[in-house]
Amino acid sequence: MNETLFYVAAAPFEAACRVENALGQSPLSAAHPARRLHGHSFLAKVRAIGASSVEALRQQLAHSVAPLDYNDLNQFLPMPTDENLARWIRARLALPSVASVGVQSTLHQGADLDLADNAHIWRRFRFEAAHRLPNVAPGHQCGRMHGHGFEVILHANQNLQAQDMGVDFDRLAAVWQPLHDQLHHHCLNDIPGLDNPTSETLAAWLWERLKPELDALSWVSVYETVTAGCHYDGQHYRIWKDQRFESALTLNRADPADSVRRLHGHSYLLRLHLTAPLDTVMGWTVDYGDVKTQFNPIYKQLDHHNLNDLTGLDEPDPASVARWIRTQATAGLPQLDRIDLYETPGCGVVLSWGEHEPGLPV
Repeated sequence: MNETLFYVAAAPFEAACRVENALGQSPLSAAHPARRLHGHSFLAKVRAIGASSVEALRQQLAHSVAPLDYNDLNQFLPMPTDENLARWIRARLALPSVASVGVQSTLHQGADLDLADNAHIWRRFRFEAAHRLPNVAPGHQCGRMHGHGFEVILHANQNLQAQDMGVDFDRLAAVWQPLHDQLHHHCLNDIPGLDNPTSETLAAWLWERLKPELDALSWVSVYETVTAGCHYDGQHYRIWKDQRFESALTLNRADPADSVRRLHGHSYLLRLHLTAPLDTVMGWTVDYGDVKTQFNPIYKQLDHHNLNDLTGLDEPDPASVARWIRTQATAGLPQLDRIDLYETPGCGVVLSWGEHEPGLPV
């Protein structure tokens, strides 16, 4: 698949709303709490191709949402669902390069829309459980009984065709609840079908039980830790592994008046995505530990260094750094097919030569 580079940015705003119009009409039930006046700490997100820079995109997005900050959303649009907010922001941005606009109404739920109103609705859930992996080599830490605060994201894709909203977040919660009851405060190995409870096995186990209840389900994402997890769409497994590094840089090609021409630094978030077939014995695609080990020589060149000193990197802007990482990592991680690089929370680039989706919350 050809390489695609997305610039991504995020901008927060605080606002109140009622999910009903001036006539008292709503896609929600009469007793739904979102029909009462309430508020959110919203996060707007944009993904664009061909932006001039990450910072320029962030500033455009912040300018677009500024009228909404500390305001009543019903004064700006008649039905302020996350989906309609995304449409409103998309129209305000008016950028030909925009691929999608998203609204995250809480830390745990949101909606993203592309230009054709194809919507990606998601909600995140959590459970606490123990497990061990019985097939790993002797001495592997995952062979010992241990536990995690697992997180699960249910993704639903729909074409809204001018509808005010897609799958209700409460619907996602309803289909999740019976599975939460089976998993929370249990040992996963004791549950039928989870005798080898890797992230991949758990994602597939969840998919098999959720898809009959939710036809719009498009992906199940399982966070085994805060830095690693797996997506499953009924056929394909994709894992991710996060790395963080602290680096200095100077952008010498920026406008002479731009402050980024001064020596400065970032706490970068790097997310490596890998696609591979399932190893049916081990129950995983690639061991997260192996990803970290293979990437470690590259990590050592990035962390606590000046990126301008990297051999083969002309300018350490996010797009160039992501492409440099791809070049360096391909030999050791041939399953790698996407790199997300954020220089500040929610702002950076996505370099993809595989599947573009699914995305993960900021």
